[in-house]
Amino acid sequence: MHAFSNSGYRPVVHVMGLILLLSVIILPQAVAASGNTGEMSQGEDGRDFDARKVIVDHVLDSYEWHLFDIGEREFSIPLPVILIYEGRPYLFSSSRFDHGTSSYKGFALGTEGRSKGRVIRVLVDGRTPDPDASFIIDLSITKNVLAVFFASALLCFLFVRIAKSYRGADIYSTPKGLPLFFEPLILFVRDHIAILAIGHEKYRTFMPYLLTVFFFIFLNNLLGLVPVFPGGANVTGNISVTFVLAMFTFFTTHWYANKAYWQHMFNTPGVPAFLKFPIPILPVIEIAGAFIKPFVLMIRLFANMTAGHMVILSLTSLIFVLGSVSILMGYAISPLTVLFLVFLNFLKILVSFLQAYIFTLFSAFFFGMAVPKAGH
Repeated sequence: MHAFSNSGYRPVVHVMGLILLLSVIILPQAVAASGNTGEMSQGEDGRDFDARKVIVDHVLDSYEWHLFDIGEREFSIPLPVILIYEGRPYLFSSSRFDHGTSSYKGFALGTEGRSKGRVIRVLVDGRTPDPDASFIIDLSITKNVLAVFFASALLCFLFVRIAKSYRGADIYSTPKGLPLFFEPLILFVRDHIAILAIGHEKYRTFMPYLLTVFFFIFLNNLLGLVPVFPGGANVTGNISVTFVLAMFTFFTTHWYANKAYWQHMFNTPGVPAFLKFPIPILPVIEIAGAFIKPFVLMIRLFANMTAGHMVILSLTSLIFVLGSVSILMGYAISPLTVLFLVFLNFLKILVSFLQAYIFTLFSAFFFGMAVPKAGH
């Protein structure tokens, strides 16, 4: 209780910062709704099931939030497309693209190469990319951006409610409701992450950020396991999101870094002079390490969460792939696949907590190294 009450409402400020930066920096990475993205399995009834397309469509970002299909008809929530092209703003619904099959106001979703699934400028035929097109500033509210907004709003609501309950509660009272669930997690972040990595003297400075990043990652990991709207988005499996989180850690580390940290980076005490002059071998290694550490944070979270989604979707697709070959094979493999999926989803809950813990712990270690004691 003490850890959170000292933090006050400051985690909410960090959350709002995450909302603004993530909504601007995230770039759409949708897969086009049309076109062949992998080998198809053709069944006895002539229908096709493209497992690769299903998996990639879920893992990557998109300009619409797909809900379900009934027959050949797709049901999805269209999202706002916000573009700035040659100094002129464009605002329209992604439904204008008709799942990637149509163009609107000279824009369409790319179908090939690096522009696949991204908004491009097209010629009058509506499909051919314009070779003379200028750079398009894309500020669209994509699926992952909307998921970030939702998760951040939910996180702000929870933090404010918990902070209010603590401010008005007696110090000896037993927590109830939301505080009863969140207090062990808050104390865990304080005692087993912040104090462990930073120390009793300086951990309070970093507690708001550590609480924010832990719960932001944990909440988005859990929402990614929910198969229905507003869950199911692969937020922490998006490299843009993990990049922004890693940059927060990087800039926070160097903003609060003290004199001892910079001395260890450019003039490490106790190291032979020939490693520092005339060729600064050690300073170069230290500077490279300062950039490598957040890069590793970014890749670890991105790779683990993306891999988890792909494994679950691959097992689910196995039923339909074999079912398209033979209905009996589909029914035969279904019970075993469902058992594996139940096990993997429980494992994914553990991984969701573990990845939030690892990211927060390493961030705290970086902060601890940035504020060492004098003479340490």
